[in-house]
Amino acid sequence: MRRRSVGELMSPTAVSVRPGTAFKEIARVLDEYDITAVPVVDDEDRPIGVVSEADLLRRQTCGGAGRNAGELMTSPAVVAEPDWHAVRAARTMERHKVKRLPVVDGGGRLIGVISRSDLVRLFLRRDREIQQEILEDVIVRTLGLRPSALAVEVAEGRVVLSGTVERRSLIPVTVRLCDSVDGVVEVVNRLGFDRDDTLNPPAVRGGSARSEAGVRTAPGGGHGLSSVLSPPRLRFGRRR
Repeated sequence: MRRRSVGELMSPTAVSVRPGTAFKEIARVLDEYDITAVPVVDDEDRPIGVVSEADLLRRQTCGGAGRNAGELMTSPAVVAEPDWHAVRAARTMERHKVKRLPVVDGGGRLIGVISRSDLVRLFLRRDREIQQEILEDVIVRTLGLRPSALAVEVAEGRVVLSGTVERRSLIPVTVRLCDSVDGVVEVVNRLGFDRDDTLNPPAVRGGSARSEAGVRTAPGGGHGLSSVLSPPRLRFGRRR
């Protein structure tokens, strides 16, 4: 399945400052462009740090050195690359407690910025577009089933899967794949199965094994994704 990359989601025009940029000029840049942080770049446009609103406020409330970007910045800069998928960028933001990441090319030069608001756009995909990607990429290409093999309903990013798969072990795989589609908020599992291949048949004296006694079908009630598996979600920390 195709997942949206940082290069597709980022803002290609990146605002930056130099190490010698003065305190008040940094504040003006943040206000003018309505951003919470700005990368500090060297003479070759390589990010060497980031100055955030928090850095400016800390200077004002706690005192200490900090007359220009070089003295105020947090260094080294935490950066992203254009071929990263959105989840990796979100995890990096969460781990470092930042809201924006400078995006650099192969030479380490600044080519854009990816922000949390850019990532949130993934959840604005149309339901029809999400449904089509699940049917074509998950059901047909990945699982090798006919488009009509399973019913896929999508409303406000909530996916409901119903129908019957051949083996029980395919159910969590199908749910996980659907949940990984960009724009999916929740997956409700209403899938049944023809054969339970998750049970180990008990050994029988004499060395033979007992075959399956019949066919089982999963309960018809709806189950949220959390009852099947718990993949990582995009979660954001404090504002930086």
